[in-house]
This record gives sequence, structure tokens and C-alpha cells, in this order.
Amino acid sequence: MAVIDFPNIRKSLMAYTRKNFSLLAVLVLLSTYFSLASPQFLTLSNILNTILQSSVMAIVAIGVTFIVIIGGIDLSPGAAVALVGVLSADMITQGMPVFVVMIMAVLIGGAIGFFNGVSIAKLGLSPFITTLAVMSMARGLAMAYTNGKTIYNLSDSFNVIGNGSVFGLPIPVILTGILFVIAHVILSRTVFGHQIYAIGGNREAAYLAGIDVRKIEIIVYSLAGCLYGVAAMILTGRLGVALPTVGNGLEMNALAAIVIGGASLYGGKGNMVGTIFGVIIIGVLNNGLNLLNVSPYWTLFIQGFVIFIALLIDVINKNKAK
Repeated sequence: MAVIDFPNIRKSLMAYTRKNFSLLAVLVLLSTYFSLASPQFLTLSNILNTILQSSVMAIVAIGVTFIVIIGGIDLSPGAAVALVGVLSADMITQGMPVFVVMIMAVLIGGAIGFFNGVSIAKLGLSPFITTLAVMSMARGLAMAYTNGKTIYNLSDSFNVIGNGSVFGLPIPVILTGILFVIAHVILSRTVFGHQIYAIGGNREAAYLAGIDVRKIEIIVYSLAGCLYGVAAMILTGRLGVALPTVGNGLEMNALAAIVIGGASLYGGKGNMVGTIFGVIIIGVLNNGLNLLNVSPYWTLFIQGFVIFIALLIDVINKNKAK
């Protein structure tokens, strides 16, 4: 007969609350500083703009969170978003129905993720090197397909996914919220989610417990790729054009948000609530620096420094757990 370990459950809940409280404290401190430094920061229009601008990063981060928890890494999201964006835009300009194009965008993104997953799980290639190679290939394909040019004349019915709203709420924000809830339920309430944590915590033990590690790994990368496809449609719709150069640094911002949210790049640790907090923190930081007219070069440095600190904290926490 199973015995419920209430002390451990209470301890886990308290730790989860403390972690989210610390993220909230960081968010409040950043918001306080930027609101004092710029009177525009706390305006409703700027808050909505910050959330809207963070939606693409949030959707990518949701996908990468699955990968990080399973103990992998993906450096290809930015290039994947660019490739899916130009392919989707080209299909639209050729007169394909919007609904069909949206399905194709998700499938193309899923195919990129599937390629990553099979290469890593079946061929035994390094996740870092594999996704780095895929990043280069996807970016090169996007540039070659468009000859480095921008695709214009997208239909309004396609652009609505990035610029439209329902009852005053931007569609990208609504989609992000829906995907967050689904992903949170998958990770915290399903057998599949528990398998992801088990593989990330101890791959060998998960295999011995009967989990099909390779299959789960392929599914996780494919799922993340589908989310990259959704992010590509939103970004392309927001811009109203398709650029083969978009998405540079998107994967780094997503990884930073995930680690800030409490996930470990060593696998087995993380959750969607923390990821969303991390996304908001990165979004507020980027928006605040922009309002203060900080040079883009310094902004890039600060983003890199934040990632470095997040990784350092991750290593320290891992060493303490030993």
C-alpha cells in the first residue's frame, strides 16, 4: 500500500513558493527601477507592448523548456523561426489558403524538431553540435530560398495572427496563454511529463525503469519544433513581412529565461511557471533598456551578462546538491 509522504510534499511546495517569490521580487525590483527612470514604463500601452513583444520568446521558451528538462539543448529555434517564416510567407504570396499555411508552418517546424530528435536520439550525436549545425543549415536555407531578400505583400488574414485581437486581447498573448496552460498540464499532470523529468534526472535509471528514452526524446524535440512554427507565424504576422534574418539571439533569450525561471541545463529540473516568469523578466529588461535609450551594443552585453549569471547560479546550485 502506497504511503503519502506529506512532509516531503509540504517541503516541495514551500520550496516552489520560495522560488517563485524570488522571481517575483526580481521582477518588482526591475519594474520599480525602470518606472522611476522612465515615466513611460508603467503606462498601459507600454505594458501591453512588452507582453506582446515577449510572446514569440515565450512560445519558443515553452518548447525549449521541455528540451532542457529532458537534459538536452537546442540552438536552432531562431533559425527555425526564420526558415518557417519565409516558407509560410511564400506560400501565402502564392495564394495558398491561410489555414493550410498555418498547418504547414507547424508541420515544417515539427519536421525541423524531428530531425534534431532523430539525430540526437537515434544517431547518438551531441545535442549541442547537432542543433548548432541545424541552426546553420536552417539559416542558410532561409537566406538561399529568398536570396537574402524580404518577402512582402502578405495577406491581412495571415497577418491577423500577429496583429489581431479578440475582446481587446492581442491574439499572440492569447495563444501564449493557451500554450502555457497546455504545456504546464503536460509537465505536471501527465505520465509523459513525469517521463521527461525522469529522463532528465537520470537517463540510465529511466531506461531501466522501462521508459522508451529515445522515443520520448524525439517527441520532445518534435513538439518544440511545432512551437517554433507557431512562433514563426506570430512574428511574421506582426512584422507584415518575412525576413530571412529574423530570430538572431532568440534561442539565447529563451535559454536565459528558462534558467532564470529555475530550470537546470543539466536536466531534470524546471517548470513552465518559472519559464514564464523568466520570459517576463527578460522582456521587462529589454523594454526598460530600450526606453532608457541604452545602446544596442550595451543591451547585448547586459543580456549576455544575465545569461552568464543565470548559468553560474545553476552550477552553484548543482554543486550544493551533490
